[in-house]
Amino acid sequence: MRTEDVLAAIATGLWRWDNASGTVTLDSEAARLLGLPAEPAELPEVAVRSRFHPVDWNEINGIVNLAVAEGTLAEARLRIMDEDGRVLRTIRSRSKPVENRRPDGRVDYELIGTIQEIAEAQPGTTAVHTPITGDWRRSREAFLLDAGRALAEARSTAEVLRVAASLSMPGFIPDGLAVFGLSGDRLSIIGHHGHDPGDEGPFAEMPLETDYPAAEVVRTGRAIYLPSPEDYKRRFPATWPLAQRFGRISWAFLPLIVAGRTMGAWMAAFKHPVSFSPDERSVLTTVARMLAQALQRAGVAESERELTTGLQRSMMPQLGPEIPGMKIAARYVPTGGGLQVGGDWYDMIPLPSGRFALVIGDVQGHDVRAAGLMGQLRIAVRAYASEGHRPDAVLSRASRFLAGLCSTPEAPEDTADSDDADFSSPRFATCLYVECDPRTGLLEVARAGHPEPAIRMSDGTVLIRPTAGGLPLGIVPDTDYPTTRFTLEPGETMMLCTDGLIETGGHDLDTGWARLRAILESDVRDPLDAPDPLDPSAAGDLDGPDGAGAHHLEPPHLERLADLLVQAVHGPSSHHTTGPLADRREDDIAVVLLCREGAGCGCETPLPHPSHPTRRTMLTVAQAEPERVAGVRQQIRELLHDWADAEQVDSAVLMVSEMVTNVLVHTDGDALLMAQAVGELGSRRLRIEVADGSDELPHKRQPGEMASSGRGVLLLEMLADVWGVDPRGEGKSTWFELDERSKPLSDPLD
Repeated sequence: MRTEDVLAAIATGLWRWDNASGTVTLDSEAARLLGLPAEPAELPEVAVRSRFHPVDWNEINGIVNLAVAEGTLAEARLRIMDEDGRVLRTIRSRSKPVENRRPDGRVDYELIGTIQEIAEAQPGTTAVHTPITGDWRRSREAFLLDAGRALAEARSTAEVLRVAASLSMPGFIPDGLAVFGLSGDRLSIIGHHGHDPGDEGPFAEMPLETDYPAAEVVRTGRAIYLPSPEDYKRRFPATWPLAQRFGRISWAFLPLIVAGRTMGAWMAAFKHPVSFSPDERSVLTTVARMLAQALQRAGVAESERELTTGLQRSMMPQLGPEIPGMKIAARYVPTGGGLQVGGDWYDMIPLPSGRFALVIGDVQGHDVRAAGLMGQLRIAVRAYASEGHRPDAVLSRASRFLAGLCSTPEAPEDTADSDDADFSSPRFATCLYVECDPRTGLLEVARAGHPEPAIRMSDGTVLIRPTAGGLPLGIVPDTDYPTTRFTLEPGETMMLCTDGLIETGGHDLDTGWARLRAILESDVRDPLDAPDPLDPSAAGDLDGPDGAGAHHLEPPHLERLADLLVQAVHGPSSHHTTGPLADRREDDIAVVLLCREGAGCGCETPLPHPSHPTRRTMLTVAQAEPERVAGVRQQIRELLHDWADAEQVDSAVLMVSEMVTNVLVHTDGDALLMAQAVGELGSRRLRIEVADGSDELPHKRQPGEMASSGRGVLLLEMLADVWGVDPRGEGKSTWFELDERSKPLSDPLD
C-alpha cells in the first residue's frame, strides 16, 4: 500500500509551503481538506491563505517564527472557511520550518509537513471570534505592546509609515492602508500601503468639504466604520466609484489626534468582511492614537535634524580639487543623541607649491557651543595655514586662539550655576595637522592630544604611526608642538580619525583600534561588499566628501573603505525598518583617508598585491623621549603580525629594544629606526637598522652575572642571522637581518 493511500485513509495530507517563491504544493488529500478539488496542485500563496480564518492566519505566523527561532516543529489548529466566511472544518497542522539562505544574505524558509482533519468545529457554524490557536484578548494585548514599541522607535515619517504597513492586527489584517495629512483646508495622502503607484492620484489634494470618509473624519474628529460596500455606497455615493475599483470589502477611517488637535486621518481597508466589533474598534482606535503620536514625534525630529544637519554641513568643508597621484575620502557623522551637533571637524587646505594640509580635530562637547567653537577654530587653522606657517606654528597659534576665545571674565555668583556660566566655561580641542607633498609623499605631522594616524601598507598590513605630540589646544596658550616626518609610500593609505570612531560601543583605545584594524586589513575591493543600491541602509546618514551623503552604485575603493569604517560603530538593523542602522554612537565621528596611488592600493582598479610586497617603517626616538622605546617594540610587533615564527618576532623585538636603548644611553643624539620586510609570506627577510650620530662602534663585552648592561652584541650574535655596523660619515648604523622560518629550528641538544 502506498504512503499516500495510508495518509488519505486517516484524513492526512502533505504540503510544502515555499516562502521565497510564494507557492504552496499540496497532495490530493491536503487540497481536499482546504476545500479545493481533491487533486495534487501547486498554488500561489494567496489562494491557500484565503482558505484560513484571519485570526488563525495571524497567530500561525507567530508560531512559525517561534519554531524557526527555536528549531522546533510548528503545530497549530486552523479553521478552513468557504467563500461565504463559514467554517468548513478544523485541521491540525504539524510542519518543520527549513531555513534557506539566499545569495543576497536574506533568509527564507519552507514549511514541510502534514495537515489532518479534527472533529472540533461543526460544518455550517459561524466563524466569528471563536478562539482556536490562542486567546483573542491575549493576542490583542501582545499586538498592541509590539505595535507601541515599534512606533515609539520610529525616527522619521517614512519609518512610521513602514511600521504601520507591517502591523498584523489580531484577527483582521488590513489589505490596504493610507495616512492622510491636513495642510490648511486641504487633505492629502502622506503615505500608503497595498496600492499601486499612481493609485493615490485622485486623493492627492482633497478639500475638506469633499464627500469622502477621511475628510469627514478630519472635520468631525469621529471615526467612521464601513463593514460592507453597501454601507460605503449609501453614506458616500460621490466617492464610492473611486473606492470601488480597489475591490475592498470593509473600511475603517479613524482620526489622528494629538493634544486635542486632529492632524489627519488613517484608513484601514480589508478584502474580507469585518464587522468592527467593540474589540476590533478598540484595537483600531488605540493604533490610531499611537500612530498620531509617532507621526508628531517624527515630524519634530525631522525638523530638528534638518536644522542641525544644515548647520553642521555649513561648517564642514568641501574637499578640494583632485590631487595628482593621491585620493582623499572623508566622513562626518554627528552624535546620535541631543541636537546631533558636535565639535568634530576635518579640513583640506591648499598650500603654496602644490602642497596641501589635512586637518582633523575634536572640540570638547556635543552641543551647540562645541559646534560654534569648532567652526571658529577651523577657520583660524585654515587662516594660519594659508599664511604659510609650518605645522608646529599652526597648532601653537591655534592653541593661543582657542585659549583666548574661551577665556571670559569670571561670572557673577548669582549666575554661576546658570546655562550662561556653562556656555562660557573653558573648552579644549584635540587636533592633528598633516602637511603633505603629493610629489614625494612626504608628510609632516603635528599633533595636539589627538589619536595618532594609522597607515595601511600596500600589502594590507596596518601600523599605528607613532608621532610626537603636545597638549590639546586651548589648555596652555603658549605650547610647543614637535613635528614628525615620514613618507607615505605608493600604495599606502593613511587614516586620520577622531576618538568617536575608536572608543564607541564600550571600546578603549586598544580594542577600538583592533576593530578598525580588521576593517582596514580586510579586502574591501570584494564586489560582494559593495552597498546594495536597493538597500536604503547603504546610504544611512553618512556624509560623502561633497557633504551630500550620496552613494554611487559602485563607489570607489576609498569611499567604500570610509563607509565600512563608519558602519563599524553601528549595531544591527532595527527590526521595523530597512533604513539607517541602529544607533550605537556616543560621540561624533570624523574620519579622513589619504591614499597615495600605487600597486595594490585599489583606488583606481582592483590591482593585485605586489608579487614581492615590501613593508617599511621608520621611527625616531629622541633623547628626551625614552618612553617611546615601548612604542618602537609595539611597532615591530605590528610590522611582523603575520610572521610565521613567533619566537623570531620576540627575538627581533628584543634586539631592537637593546639597540635603541644603547643609543639613548651611550650617545648624545637621537635613534633613527628603519625596518623593512621583503619577500613572499613564509620566506621573507627582515632588515632593521638603528642609526645614531656617534662614531663609537659597539664592541663585545663579557658582562658579569649581575651586570645590568653589556649584552647587546652578544644578543645580536645569538639571535640574528646576520648583523653588522656600517660607519656613515657622522655616525653609524647598526643593523641585523632575520630570515623567516615556517617552523622553529629544532634544538640540537634534543
